[in-house]
This record gives sequence, structure tokens and C-alpha cells, in this order.
Amino acid sequence: MRPSKRAPDELRAVTLERAVARYAEGSCLVSFGNTRVLCTATLEERGPPWLRGSGKGWVTAEYAMLPRATHERTRREVNSGKPSGRTQEIQRLIGRSLRAVTNLPALGERQITIDCDVIQADGGTRTASITGAWVALHDCLAWMRSRSIISVDPLRDHVAAVSCGLYKGQPVLDLDYAEDSAAETDANFVLTAKGGIVEVQGTAEGEPFSEAQFTELLGLAKAGIAQLVELQRQVIA
Repeated sequence: MRPSKRAPDELRAVTLERAVARYAEGSCLVSFGNTRVLCTATLEERGPPWLRGSGKGWVTAEYAMLPRATHERTRREVNSGKPSGRTQEIQRLIGRSLRAVTNLPALGERQITIDCDVIQADGGTRTASITGAWVALHDCLAWMRSRSIISVDPLRDHVAAVSCGLYKGQPVLDLDYAEDSAAETDANFVLTAKGGIVEVQGTAEGEPFSEAQFTELLGLAKAGIAQLVELQRQVIA
């Protein structure tokens, strides 16, 4: 039995709330169970210097965890002078995931920055961030089209993410902290609505996992992401 009493293939309760930040061009408050992340999209009328003159835009992301998002207060990374390796890895993952489904030349020489701030962490903060960031990006692009800043929709597909793992030998979907901290294998899957694989991060915490077990986890992830994409579709409808 899972600590949350969920079935092995059952997501936590997931909600996506749009337009929660008054001044952002796009925003979404995403909840995966007790994990809550505020995602905001900001349009800048210039791209990064290294893309100047290319006619191509850029989508990037920043990720941060608020000090009391966890059981004990964590120090703000701004006070240490630089983001941790974990933070850098997660924000790069979010950026890659969004760029994978965005027609960057259609943006023109502009940059959209997605800020993902973890309000409360209970496992799966990176997967929740990616899923909510897509909604914030969608709404930012809709804002741009409504003002004739761009003429076409640069989004080519949905993208969402979910964690899977082996918990007490059982493949399970969408790990919360209790499972994540005790899982024998932990994996994060980033997939598109069309089934394209953007990224897979998988780690054996003890015994190596088999190809058959990986296939089971991938199957769980595909089913879970199909549900997340459907929620994205419903919320932007």
C-alpha cells in the first residue's frame, strides 16, 4: 500500500489555476497534491545577446524554492551568491522542455522567461513546474497574439512531466515525498501530447533496475501525462 493510499497508477489531485499573477503576461498556480508551484511568464522585447540578428526568439526558465516550502527553513540562494547545482539543473530542464514544443523563430527576437517558485514542496516540484509552466507560456503567447505582437501561435504541442518510481518493488506513478525519499528507483519523464520524449531522468538508488521495469515506468508515465495534458486542455479551453 502506498503511503497516500493511492493506486499504483493514480496521480495525486492535480489542479491548474490560470491568471493568478496580475502583472505577468501569463501565470499558473499548479498543485500536485501538496506540492504547489507558482509559474509566471514574462515577455522581454529583446532576446539574449548571443541570438541577436538571428531573427529567433528564446524561452528560458528560473526555478526557486521559497524558504519555508519545506519542513525546515532553507536559506535563500540569492544570499549564497549563486544557485545550487540542483536549481540550475531543474531550471535548465524546464527551459529545454518548453523550447521543445515552441517554434522559436515565430517569437521574433524576443525572450520569454518562466519563473517557477515552489510555495510548498512534497515531491515532484520539477514535474509540477514543467506542467504549470506550459500553461503560463500558453497564456503569454495568447497575450502577445491579442496585441498583434506575433501573428501565429508558436506552440507546436503540449508538454507535461511526471515522476515514476519503484516503491517497495512496485512501479508507481507520481511520487510524493514519502515515496520519493524511500524509492528504490526514481525517474522523471517529460513527454509531449503526441508521445514525443523530451527528457527522461532515471536513477537507481540501490539495486539497478531492469529494462522491463523501465518499460513499466514509461507506460505509467505515458498514461499519467495523458491525464495532465487533458487537464491543460480543459483549463485553456
